Amino acid sequence: MDEKRYWVGFNLVKGIGAVRMKQLVEAFGSAEHAWRASSLELQMHGLPARLCERLDAVRSSDLLERCWERIQEQGIQVLTWEDDGYPSRLREIDQPPPVLYVRGELLPEDDFAVAIVGTRRITPYGRQVTEEISAFLASQGLTIVSGLARGVDGVAHQAALRAGGRTIAVLGSGVDQVYPPEHRGLAEQIIEHGALLSDYPPGTPPEASNFPPRNRIISGLSQAVIVTEAGENSGALLTAGFAAQQGREVFAIPGSIFASQSRGCNRLIQQGAQLLLDAADLIPALRLQRVNEQKTARRAFPSDEIEGAILNMLTEPTHIDEISRKLGLPIEKISATLVLMELKGMVRQAGQMHYIAVRESQAFYG
Repeated sequence: MDEKRYWVGFNLVKGIGAVRMKQLVEAFGSAEHAWRASSLELQMHGLPARLCERLDAVRSSDLLERCWERIQEQGIQVLTWEDDGYPSRLREIDQPPPVLYVRGELLPEDDFAVAIVGTRRITPYGRQVTEEISAFLASQGLTIVSGLARGVDGVAHQAALRAGGRTIAVLGSGVDQVYPPEHRGLAEQIIEHGALLSDYPPGTPPEASNFPPRNRIISGLSQAVIVTEAGENSGALLTAGFAAQQGREVFAIPGSIFASQSRGCNRLIQQGAQLLLDAADLIPALRLQRVNEQKTARRAFPSDEIEGAILNMLTEPTHIDEISRKLGLPIEKISATLVLMELKGMVRQAGQMHYIAVRESQAFYG
């Protein structure tokens, strides 16, 4: 039986998120072994009794069977932390979602992504700005990430598609429950040129409480977040907040101080977000001239175990000799690997033969 089935099973239990799932897999060695453990064993390894009761209710029902059938019938891809295809940028955030459901396809090039978010009550001004920025970034080879909502989100996805680019929509529902209904056609286009993505199991309805948590996935997938138009209570401000916590850069488009849909953006700028006046300003700010070079390098020289080992070490500037000593590899091999990693945008020099990993927003701004 597919191991991912058990990850989906735990995902169906309300209250078992990233922290609990990590504890269970570490304690039992796999999701399957944790799924088959008794309630007593689970409690002995720290799972509270109330969660054991919820888990038992799911295990004794046909909920998992029905969900798994839906996944198979609709060709939904399931990604877990253990999959190489799990988005590398999202993996780096605090408590990344243990399970992702995907319709469409996530590609390595989607690591080069920017989120564009904003109000549902978009004005002609906001539409024009969103279309221009989304089309510009898509034409530069960046994947546009947003939430498929009415207003700015939908416009951003549409503009990216018209520009021939890729786009990812992160849903606050199951990937088979497209909301709003009028965006079903848009969702089908996104599946062809990107992906619909959610950490909610198929069949999950678009409840209001689902949307704020999904915003941290939007920012987590992206190297920067651009808020083009937002009121003071817009959910886009939550996305900007998550972005700041995750080390991403936040840009905001200014607007009239008398326009309610611009108050959120103006407030973000007041609080330190970068003022964005022209799409062309993103070229130096995001180092767009390097994106295609790094994509080409990554395709030509796929990552290997040595790169992974080096990347894990470089949480602070480390001398090349120290890297060689700790990994027990010849300095020549380490030097050649670092050159490739620098070309790919994975590491950068921190002076005097010291290297540090390029993480999150540093890939564009470091």
